[in-house]
Amino acid sequence: MGLELKMPDLGNLTESAQPLECRVALISADRQLAGDWVNALNATAAQHENPFGLRFEAVTPAGVERLVQEEDTLQALIVDGGCDPQGLEAADELAERVHDLRSQLNIFLVAHGSMAGAGSAPQTAAPSAQSLANLRQRFDELFDRREGNFNHMFRLVQAFIARRASTPFADTLKEYVFSARDAWHTPGHSGGDSLRNSPWVGDFYRFMGEHVFNTDLSVSVQVLDSLLEPHSVIQEAQDLAAQAFGARHTFFLTNGTSTANKVVIQQILGGGGKIIVDQACHKSVHHAIVMNRCEPVYLKSVLHPEFGIYGPVKRSDIEQALDEHGDARLLVITSCTYDGLRYDLKPIIDYAHERGVKVLVDEAWYAHGYFHPELRPTALECGADYVTQSTHKMLSAFSQASMIHVQDPDFDDHRFRENLNMHASTSPQYAMIASLDVARKQMAMEGYGRLNQCLQMVETLRRAVNETGVFRALTRDDLIAEPLANDNIRLDPTKVTIDISESGYSGKEMQIKLFDQYGIQVEKTTYNTVTVLVTLGSTESKLLRLIHALKQLARSARKRSHVVSARKLPEFTHFNCLPADAYFAETEELPLMDNGVEATRNLVGRTSADEIVPYPPGIPVLVPGQEISAQIVQYLQQLLQGQNATEIHGLIFRSDEPLLRVVKEHEPKSSPKKAAEKKSGR
Repeated sequence: MGLELKMPDLGNLTESAQPLECRVALISADRQLAGDWVNALNATAAQHENPFGLRFEAVTPAGVERLVQEEDTLQALIVDGGCDPQGLEAADELAERVHDLRSQLNIFLVAHGSMAGAGSAPQTAAPSAQSLANLRQRFDELFDRREGNFNHMFRLVQAFIARRASTPFADTLKEYVFSARDAWHTPGHSGGDSLRNSPWVGDFYRFMGEHVFNTDLSVSVQVLDSLLEPHSVIQEAQDLAAQAFGARHTFFLTNGTSTANKVVIQQILGGGGKIIVDQACHKSVHHAIVMNRCEPVYLKSVLHPEFGIYGPVKRSDIEQALDEHGDARLLVITSCTYDGLRYDLKPIIDYAHERGVKVLVDEAWYAHGYFHPELRPTALECGADYVTQSTHKMLSAFSQASMIHVQDPDFDDHRFRENLNMHASTSPQYAMIASLDVARKQMAMEGYGRLNQCLQMVETLRRAVNETGVFRALTRDDLIAEPLANDNIRLDPTKVTIDISESGYSGKEMQIKLFDQYGIQVEKTTYNTVTVLVTLGSTESKLLRLIHALKQLARSARKRSHVVSARKLPEFTHFNCLPADAYFAETEELPLMDNGVEATRNLVGRTSADEIVPYPPGIPVLVPGQEISAQIVQYLQQLLQGQNATEIHGLIFRSDEPLLRVVKEHEPKSSPKKAAEKKSGR
């Protein structure tokens, strides 16, 4: 309420592949009233511009939940609250149930004016002021039951839907491009003119298409607002995103969630402080720890030994760390993981908040969660202070397009913007910003329906995989290791992990076969699994081709030759100094493979200056400041040996020789007497 409601440019709507249809349900136990109002509203819709295809229908309260769950084109509800407080209370409860199922729907309340606080007639059991305030938060708008101004009602419903369907930044960008202004500003390609007629690079212009270049603009174009100091269309787009994702504030980023994590950690711990964090968190968190001179308390992820998949941290370990480190200021959790495993977040977040610790949840892989009841609750719903999301991973935004969602009650907006400005580019990619605006619109208008399709495809895929008799689609119970059995861990079904161990192929071999023989690229592999993502961009044709490929490969599967066991990460050793002190210290490079034994002797006990991360599983074996153990050295040596050597980030290679950067040890200064003795050979 209180928003400026604008109709969109109707010309844009004519470009849709098919006519829009928006169903609006009027919920009332009074069949006579409901029938009369629906007839009047549909007649009104026929007499006015109706670009969204609004169509009104009557539904009894008993049929609401079924309608909400089954009708993808449903966009709004008008709830009749009747003429007494009990009716208002029932309407409020119904609105809450609908919100739990589909948070994006607009909901309007029809009530007797005095009951809703609009009239002056006394009521013997009128609702309290707090109840009225809650009603006005729950519903988008209130209508007087006695008024019957159907033109006004139709226009308001349409305006709220139009607001949700608007893309303020993307529309402004499009309008600017089609205004065909001459560019005498950056970037230097000037709308692609530097490439268009070039005999050398004109092919690149034609391959990419003109709009890639003419939407690549700069902050010189003031009508497009400023990402780093937004006041108009970018701010409006961010406000719509906050509403869509359930946040108090939302910020767009064009540098990915890596930057988002760094910004949030700097907001809470800039200059230093203690942070509790999953060892398996994204490398950007480890980088932020170095950049902000943080003192980390690392939590150990739980390995599933059969599949080599690292899952969440045990809840008891998180709670123990919070109890033992009362001076910690931030807890960082990754939910869901790369493999789709989700924490039961609310008790963890509540536990942290009781101890005065802020919570950042890295939801890079879970931007879609808020838009379907089977995927909720999300981190924001569970009370997280900050949530970072890669809008590009599962939704329709361009790569690198991400969001930070905020609901920290102590949020310092000015300081946050300064922290954001330290990391963000002053020359953002405007097409990325537009893609965030459009991705938000898509989820707000059709996210529920599109995710329904995704979940149906997941079921079809899982069934087909299991029917091969060779491959097996892993379930939640399959993926949760025994130590996590009582932690209420959940699984995002859109990440489908397939056990291929019975085929005789390794994960890498299966990945290559799918790519070379069938033109299919999977998301990730372990030694005996492959994982595919079912996203908004998944289609029935792609699904058909994947199922066909898996059936063919199952027929040609080899006999299982041997069981490969997962390599367990070595124990995390202690810190000799802060990560920042190690990273920026004077260092030296020591060989890792130097006859094995010699390398171990030279490296054990030394302090790592870099983050060393094997892929898979993508979890650091060493971070700056950590002491190197013999177990760590031997583990890294094993990963580099053999034909299927593992990719390891953070190593230095000189003439193909792998080296570790360690903090240089300085000999203690000798006294003049000892120096003289050393010189004389004594």
